[in-house]
Order: sequence, then C-alpha cells, then structure tokens
Amino acid sequence: MHDPTDPVGRLLFNVLAMVAEFEADLIRLRTREGMRVARAKGRLRGKQPKLNPRQEAHLVTLYRAGEHSVSELEDLFGITRSTVYRAVQRDTRRQHAGATVRNASCERL
Repeated sequence: MHDPTDPVGRLLFNVLAMVAEFEADLIRLRTREGMRVARAKGRLRGKQPKLNPRQEAHLVTLYRAGEHSVSELEDLFGITRSTVYRAVQRDTRRQHAGATVRNASCERL
C-alpha cells in the first residue's frame, strides 16, 4: 500500500486519476461518434411522442372548446396533465409564430 502523503504515493494516485480521466474521455468520444453515425443513418430518434399530430390537434380543439376538464382529457387520451398543457403550449407557440411570419410579410408589401 502506498501512502498518499509521500511523493511516490501522490505520484501513483495522480497517474491513476489521469488514467481514469482518459478512459472517461474515450467513453464520451465513442458515445458522441456513435450518436453522430446513428443520426446520419436516421436511427437516433429519442423518446417518441405520446400523441400523433392529429391526436394533438384534436386534444387542443377539445381543450379550447372548454367542454372537457384537463382531467377528462387525461383519461380520454391516456396521458398526463403535463402532456395536455405542453400540447396546448406548443399550439399557442405555433399560432404566434405563424402570426409573426404573416405580419412580417405584410410589412414588406
């Protein structure tokens, strides 16, 4: 056993720490390379959405009509409350982005 307080012990522990850091860097490098290759092949997709675009549009329509509570929409679509609110938020952002683009094109005329 080496004493970490003497010079030889400190050298040994520093060398071991450098090797461990080098191995961690190699793992990160290989992971990034693998993800880049998968992305290029179209295989890196991440978590799949709970609702398809048609279902999400229907959910937002029902939410905006005000005839169903968020809890009812959760049960109806088999999703959580946060998913309902995220879908509504995405739709709101889409509407604002579309309005901004339309306003910008009208100003140029």
